[in-house]
Amino acid sequence: MKLTKTELRSEQLKLGQLQKYLPTLQLKKALLQLEVNAAQAEIEELKGNFRGLSDKVAHYAQILSDTEASDLFSSLEILEVKRRYENIAGIDIPHFDGIVYQEETYSLFDSPVWLESAIAGMKHLLTCREKIKVAKEKKRVLEKELREVSIRVNLFEKILIPRSLENIKKIKIFLGDQQLAAISQAKVAKQKIILRQSGYGQI
Repeated sequence: MKLTKTELRSEQLKLGQLQKYLPTLQLKKALLQLEVNAAQAEIEELKGNFRGLSDKVAHYAQILSDTEASDLFSSLEILEVKRRYENIAGIDIPHFDGIVYQEETYSLFDSPVWLESAIAGMKHLLTCREKIKVAKEKKRVLEKELREVSIRVNLFEKILIPRSLENIKKIKIFLGDQQLAAISQAKVAKQKIILRQSGYGQI
């Protein structure tokens, strides 16, 4: 680091930029923390729903050995879990947007009365399961970004800004000492000139 006025201006500019950008980072960190908390709450709620739906469709377990159960399984074959993405705090966050199932091939009139109800119940259960997966993915993305932003906030607060303040202080002290030395030298030089002009400098 050079102890010059140019370096002082550079450090002051750097400090100003750091202090200007820090509140934005702090706000982003707070927003991400809220989103992580919301994602965790969503996961817990979905898990509760999943347990409730599991209890409702549990009675179908007894009839899954039926020969018609093959129609049930084929109708529950997932082709695609659709996601949409929303930008939050500068990152793309996944949201569940539906499931595309294999096209149903069974005949409603030739199937047992329980089949359609079983398929609907199992689809609700599968939808809830996939929502949990997407919510967990969302939480992972948010937590990763939160960690990175937290590191940057700590870097600004604990290293970059204090270092810049310390550099400014050092340069100001050095320049101040230089200025005092220059004033002192000027006074001595002026005194010598006065003495020389008065003739005392030649004695």
